[in-house]
Amino acid sequence: MKLWGGRFESGPSEIFQRFSWSLHFDKRFLEADTRGSQTFARELARVGILTAEERDHLLAAFDEIREDAKSPSFYEGADDEDVHTVVIRKLHDKVGALADKIHTGRSRNEQVSLDARLWLRGEIDRSVGLITDLAASLVAIAKRYPGAVIPGYTHTRRAQAVLWPHYILAYFEMFARDRERLLETRKRVNVFPLGSGALAGSGFPFDRDSMAWDLGFEAITANSMDVSADRDYAMDFVYAASVALLHLSRLAEDWILYSGEEYNWMELGDGVTSGSSLMPQKKNPDSLELIRGKAGRVFGDLSSLFMTMKGLPLTYNRDQQECWEPLFDAVDQLQGSLEMARVVIDTAELRPEVPLRAAEESWVIATDLAEALARAGTPFHQAHKIAGRLVLAGVTQNKKPSEWTAEDITGFSPEFQPDMIRLFHPAEGMKTREIPGGTGPGAVAAALAEAERRVSEWRR
Repeated sequence: MKLWGGRFESGPSEIFQRFSWSLHFDKRFLEADTRGSQTFARELARVGILTAEERDHLLAAFDEIREDAKSPSFYEGADDEDVHTVVIRKLHDKVGALADKIHTGRSRNEQVSLDARLWLRGEIDRSVGLITDLAASLVAIAKRYPGAVIPGYTHTRRAQAVLWPHYILAYFEMFARDRERLLETRKRVNVFPLGSGALAGSGFPFDRDSMAWDLGFEAITANSMDVSADRDYAMDFVYAASVALLHLSRLAEDWILYSGEEYNWMELGDGVTSGSSLMPQKKNPDSLELIRGKAGRVFGDLSSLFMTMKGLPLTYNRDQQECWEPLFDAVDQLQGSLEMARVVIDTAELRPEVPLRAAEESWVIATDLAEALARAGTPFHQAHKIAGRLVLAGVTQNKKPSEWTAEDITGFSPEFQPDMIRLFHPAEGMKTREIPGGTGPGAVAAALAEAERRVSEWRR
């Protein structure tokens, strides 16, 4: 079925239909399309296009269409241009010629915008909920190993010792920003476009504010031409999804490494790993590798949207139909990856003794020593050199930090004081880092409690 054709002597070619019709992917909009049409039917009645009886007949028919669409047979034999035309065809089946009135004063351009915004608003809400669940899982695994000491890295080299919860809360903060970014996107999505017409505004005195309120929109759009041309809200979402997947990919990369034999810090659950068809010993981190791979896929979705929109003249162009599949894909990959990451976190186990040993065997305490010297009165640049020479001596002599004594360090340099030997244990040096945001035990305990409070607030 088509919603146009009077100006044409013949119909579209079979090849053009195959090339351009979009029902196979935009049927996701069906619920939004019927709900938006119900609000529009109420408004048509208010301006006198529909009688109260006609309005109620249409409202009931749209309810039935939504219910019918739950059946796998709903789209069987469908030969419709898009979801809007399949809805109108089904509406004709139920109410006859009355269906022809529903499009009075409404363009498919604004209808598409409304459907996309309604649908995307719901998907943002679901995505925000999944991020909240993921954040709760991060808090749980942080609390499971509250005193675990691990090396923190820069340039993939052991740098300074940190607490396991401090490391985990770094990702918590990333996902908290992702949540904020999605909610900011939701505000721009949640603007009501109906009443804009094809590009010039409707010729009927519709109460746009009333319709917006009926569908839970916070505001109405300000320019009808902008509505017809706009896909910013889709790009906003795919950008937010891309950043969230970037963070998921970084977590995946960490845990792929940390669960491998060379690190051996962690054990991933059997339910999120796979084996090899040839090598019986393998336990592969496929779930994390797929998350890492899907991040690149969504980055491609964002590039696709930008390339589609970059040169389009005002207002609507059919190119804009190409925005929906990247948007749908970004939604699917984000939500699937968030769910997968949560299961990985929930089933992972840390081996605290392994990263602790890595911290103790390395010179992650060097900064602690330099700062202790500075606190004792040695200018920091000189303190840095003294600590650096001590590291060099340890490396040259193959002498681990735990093998040094108070006598050794005071003999090495008079600036060292005997009580500084306690800092040769990584957990001791961390106690100097109680500044808010630092890895001191007290600061981390407070940050973890605050993270737990934030998750509870998000859930409320």
